[in-house]
Amino acid sequence: MSVFARLVEQLAELLQPLFHGSAAAAAIILFTALVRLLVHPLSRASARGQKARAELQPKIAELRRKHGKNPEKLQRAVLELHTEHKVSPLAGCLPSLVQAPAFFLLFHLFSSEEIGGRPNELLGHALFTAPLGDRWSDALSAGGAAGLVYVGLFALVAAVAFFNYRRSKVALADSAPLDTPGAGAITKVMPFVSFFTLVTVAVVPLAAALYVVTSSTWSAVERAVLYR
Repeated sequence: MSVFARLVEQLAELLQPLFHGSAAAAAIILFTALVRLLVHPLSRASARGQKARAELQPKIAELRRKHGKNPEKLQRAVLELHTEHKVSPLAGCLPSLVQAPAFFLLFHLFSSEEIGGRPNELLGHALFTAPLGDRWSDALSAGGAAGLVYVGLFALVAAVAFFNYRRSKVALADSAPLDTPGAGAITKVMPFVSFFTLVTVAVVPLAAALYVVTSSTWSAVERAVLYR
């Protein structure tokens, strides 16, 4: 944890001449962008996998006509088809899973009063007037301009979530449903997943919320390019 804290501090020192009191917030945004760059090859592979699954839809439709009266046999046949073509229905989850440790590191870092037996100096940093270690509830209690920071974050997350919602609805409408366990429930929930980030931003420290906002915005732009 202390090594990670030092990394954030060094990035903040590097950005201090440009961002002054918000240098640590800028460092978190830069750190998030670096993580997303590292994960980008997985995102490209996920996009290729989704396109491959789309190409299999005619064969899946044929299997559905052939085994429609035997759900278990249809399920096995579809899984065998995915295995044969080296396509995983869950490949799209991998980029998010790889990013999870970075998010939890930030969450823990800005939730800890001490690091390595010393006071956590990062808690003294802020985004404009909102401390990076505070949550939305703290901003509501304190009043003042700190709440405006969260208004801006919520507005950005809502815009990105609505963009992702529209894209997901179109993608699901253009594809046949997957015949895998739980696929029906996942398909119904998937378009609304992006809106869950609003809850995350509201309950985690501002530093972790910045990671979520930056990463979700990156994802929206990345998906628009990779799935065009």
